[in-house]
Amino acid sequence: MKAAEELDETVVTAAADAAVETIQREMTSFARRARATAGRMHPELSLVSYTLLGHLEERGGCRATDLAAHYALDKSTVSRQVAALERSRLIERRLDPEDHRVQVLHLTGTGTEILAQVTESRREAFRERLAGWPEEDLARFASYLLRYNAAGGDEPAGDPSAD
Repeated sequence: MKAAEELDETVVTAAADAAVETIQREMTSFARRARATAGRMHPELSLVSYTLLGHLEERGGCRATDLAAHYALDKSTVSRQVAALERSRLIERRLDPEDHRVQVLHLTGTGTEILAQVTESRREAFRERLAGWPEEDLARFASYLLRYNAAGGDEPAGDPSAD
């Protein structure tokens, strides 16, 4: 019996390894596609910029150091991204009302509008790509993504350094 159990375990391990390899390959493909399509959604808004703007909107503004900590990035990397968003007039710095030594990044009206446009374009692209999927598959896929991302704990939600 022991040999049969070992064989079963080997088969399961090989199948799991193959599945993990497929997942890794497909997630890499997904990330490449996401970066490539970001420019088509809005020429001034890379995937990184979109991610940072979304974070600022979600938080109601935050410091650049908060962005760096959240995405586990070097401050200089975030500084370059923030400078580009400021030049595009998508974000602005405001003094923190509780501590005037601190500057908080906020979306401008233009930043809010562009973020909304790109968000809707991205939603539509996902709807088109998933149009033929049964509702149960969509729910299962969403739950798997949530479960996968939750397993990482406080891992960054995206890779803004990739731009």
